[in-house]
Amino acid sequence: MRRVVSLFLPNLAIERLRRLERPATRPPEWPALQLPVDDDPGACSVPRGGGWRPGARWARTSAQSREEVEAQIASLPVHAQPPMRELGRRSEAASHPYKAQAPALRLITPVMIPVQHAPLALVGKVGRREEVVAACTGAQALGIHSGMAATHARALVFDLDFRPVEPEADAALLEGLALLAVRRWSPIAAVTPADGLWIDLAGCDHLHGGEERFCRRLLAFCRRAGFTARVAVADTPGAAHALARFGKTDLTRVEPHGTVEALSALPIAALRLTPTALSAARKFGFERIADLLPVARGPLARRLGLPTITRLDQALGGVAEPITPREDIEVPAVERRLLEPISTAEAIEQVMGDLLGDLVVLLQGKGVGARSIRLTGMRVDGTEQIVAVGTSRPTREVSHLLRLLKLRIERIDPGMGLEQFHMAAPHTEQLDAVDLGAVLAGETLVRDPARLVDLIAGRIGMHSVFRIAPVESHVPERAVVKSDPNELPGTWPDWKRPIRLFAHPEPLHRVIALMPDQPPRRFEWRGTTYKVVGGDGPERVHGEWWRRDAEVWAVRDYYRVEDETGGRYWVFRRGDGFEDDTGDLSWWMHGVFG
Repeated sequence: MRRVVSLFLPNLAIERLRRLERPATRPPEWPALQLPVDDDPGACSVPRGGGWRPGARWARTSAQSREEVEAQIASLPVHAQPPMRELGRRSEAASHPYKAQAPALRLITPVMIPVQHAPLALVGKVGRREEVVAACTGAQALGIHSGMAATHARALVFDLDFRPVEPEADAALLEGLALLAVRRWSPIAAVTPADGLWIDLAGCDHLHGGEERFCRRLLAFCRRAGFTARVAVADTPGAAHALARFGKTDLTRVEPHGTVEALSALPIAALRLTPTALSAARKFGFERIADLLPVARGPLARRLGLPTITRLDQALGGVAEPITPREDIEVPAVERRLLEPISTAEAIEQVMGDLLGDLVVLLQGKGVGARSIRLTGMRVDGTEQIVAVGTSRPTREVSHLLRLLKLRIERIDPGMGLEQFHMAAPHTEQLDAVDLGAVLAGETLVRDPARLVDLIAGRIGMHSVFRIAPVESHVPERAVVKSDPNELPGTWPDWKRPIRLFAHPEPLHRVIALMPDQPPRRFEWRGTTYKVVGGDGPERVHGEWWRRDAEVWAVRDYYRVEDETGGRYWVFRRGDGFEDDTGDLSWWMHGVFG
């Protein structure tokens, strides 16, 4: 199920400038706060093992001293008063609790409050006039708000710090956050225009400890970076976007299939409507999203416009709203624009070779090899033709990659012609130098099977080529697993196993055998009767009791038998022949020897 996280940064423009500024000097008229500091940490001020404890001495300050500090804070201007979280950030080095302590002294150390910036407002041109686009908390306390005319704001507060808004810098910061999200959190992350991100957690929430834990970590990350953030998780991007901006808490998590109930109480502005649609909604008395749900779509579209219906359906999941993920800029990619469109296989092959030559230069500069190649051809009519190949090992060999791409030429439909090509290597790995001394000297004839594997996989599919590797298990059908054909298998046990092992044992009928430990003398399998002339066994295999209760007492006795025509088979009997709990004494065929 799709789960989308919406990250909202309400004060992005203001807080981005604050991060770039150095701490300003305190005006002389602001009094310095005196916080009492006790050199004797006491029994509870240091955690076990010593170290740091933020805010410990502030917590132990006497009630009278705290009242004095609070009075000094109250005497400061509103925009200069430090928030409570700033007062809890003081950290003092604490000595080890078991070391000898010097005689206790009562010292008063002056501690300056955190430096506060002057009130700041950002001004931008909206239409034909300049308006306040954003204002910090201090400026808002002085009566400045977004949408106010810049001249009115300057007349209201003459010494207010006015700065021009920088939407390009804000957009670049959001792009950087989206790139970080793609590399660290989810492969699908995109910028929400102007003030946030969308992160698709489908299939990767378990990697971060669940949705709620991921959101809390995301909020903590934004706080450390100096940004105020709000996060919401919902089934659709529109619902997550609305709850992040109009929800009641900084973290809102909607349970699956609970989108309608969560959105009903939100105002209509949460649907990202145009100002014209919002004005029309107020005229008709629509205030909340719940007011829109019972109204028929036809009359609602005539009153508020068709885009309003689309936004409502996107939020509720009735209309898909895809998220175009942010691409990693470090993906090696090359591009060619042709003077004339091409449509023949020979011309396409020539362009592939040229692009591979350019791409290999980039890969060599990064010290990596390609594990996958993606080729995109743009046709004259604006549509795209995309083919991709993969390799079992990282490589930078142009001839080998070109041979793989040539197998995909027949899948390209040039139409009226291809005029632009784009080639990228989305999956790369480190590629070091290869020692070819033994090969050049003729001391070894073993060649790397990676090229052969790539060619075969290019024809019949990568999933059709594999190697059997051993697994630590006594149960035969669990003792092997499919693995990468280029990986060396582990050490095989010394047990004799058939060359062909059936995935599921097949039952035998009309079996004649001497109980309890003799091989069968006669059995019927697949409608044919077999007479056994020789046998060896039994090899007892017990069930793996830690997997399920049914295997606690399960027993299999395996035999290698040979019939009168020379065929050799691997059969087993369920049960040890003594206890009924070990098996029902039925016989089964599990494999055939060569």
